[in-house]
Amino acid sequence: MEERQQSAHYVREAGCHREIIALDRVSFAFGTQQVLDDVNFAVQERDFVGLIGANGAGKTTLLRMIVGLTKPQRGEIRLFGTPAARFRDWHLIGYVPQRNHFNPLFPATVREVVTSGLYGRRKLLRRLTKADMDRAADALDTLDIPDLADKRIGELSGGQQQRVFLARALINNPKLLILDEPTVGIDMETQLNFFQLIKHMHQHHDITFLMVSHDLEMIRGYLGERPKATSGKLSFFVRHSHDLEDCAETDLVHTLRKEG
Repeated sequence: MEERQQSAHYVREAGCHREIIALDRVSFAFGTQQVLDDVNFAVQERDFVGLIGANGAGKTTLLRMIVGLTKPQRGEIRLFGTPAARFRDWHLIGYVPQRNHFNPLFPATVREVVTSGLYGRRKLLRRLTKADMDRAADALDTLDIPDLADKRIGELSGGQQQRVFLARALINNPKLLILDEPTVGIDMETQLNFFQLIKHMHQHHDITFLMVSHDLEMIRGYLGERPKATSGKLSFFVRHSHDLEDCAETDLVHTLRKEG
């Protein structure tokens, strides 16, 4: 409950130009191979940022540092104005990693994977409420996978697994959604529905996006032909939404059913 109250306070106080992510001379190397070198960039609230770079440019490494899974070797990352090393409000961030980082032998059902998106990093063993289970059911319905709820995640196809991970990222109504190649292994119809969903969320909800994608047509079609900034081998395409929230419903999970 306390986390929810803090989130509501953040939404009331934040403005459209508040800094959500700040990268200050961020560097990282694997041994002698320099992957990121003095990366500087800021993501503002309501930005949609498309991150483009060649293989080995450090895109996934950068995302993992932002979500706290890897630490920069030099420089600083700030999240919602707080240095990442001291950041604790992880419920504000939804993260969909590349599917090839997933262990297919992980012994969990689809429902368990989706509801795990509700857990805080300090509350992994908390009891789920009926409201939690209702949100999980809504998320499963939204991604058109309610019939998979009791299946083991490792039994699913690549496209089905990615729908599960999207549902998990959306269930907590994040203020920042980080997506690493979210449409890899997904059929075309699901890709189109997914892009419809995230465009709607960007335009009408208080949510900020950072997405790695090789779909240059989608990036340029929505974010523009030219990057707003480059840093090393990385290019940052940006579109900012000034629209006010105008959804009668605040939950994200209504969107696909409403517009589909």
